[in-house]
Amino acid sequence: MQLVDCKEILVRFSEVDSMRIVWHGNYLKYFEDGRESFGLKYSLGYLDVYRHNVMIPLVKISCDYKRPLEYGDTAIVETRFVPTEAAKIVFDYTIYRKKDNEVAATGTSTQVFLTPQGELLLTSPEFFSGWKMKWGI
Repeated sequence: MQLVDCKEILVRFSEVDSMRIVWHGNYLKYFEDGRESFGLKYSLGYLDVYRHNVMIPLVKISCDYKRPLEYGDTAIVETRFVPTEAAKIVFDYTIYRKKDNEVAATGTSTQVFLTPQGELLLTSPEFFSGWKMKWGI
């Protein structure tokens, strides 16, 4: 089963540069919005994870820019969970322009599990294994 979430984002004036296109760093913020929306939909939000005494920092993120988003556009951030046996959370993203369904950007992020003391967990926490079972992953 593939877990996917879609979130619409209206491009605000504060997110564009002098060329009136979205500044490149804001695409990573849109990925963050996608992760948060996914977490709310599938009970894997930051607070859900934190309740299990675990932190999930980003350790890798990439973005490939395809077509510009402009002020006033509506972006659709599609966030897909990528199953892996390793003790990490991987998401793939596709950002579309709503007006013409053109792909504006694609990307991937990787998060790892840490204890509150900052120690890396080499195996998936019990709650995450249970979450994956719940969703048939």
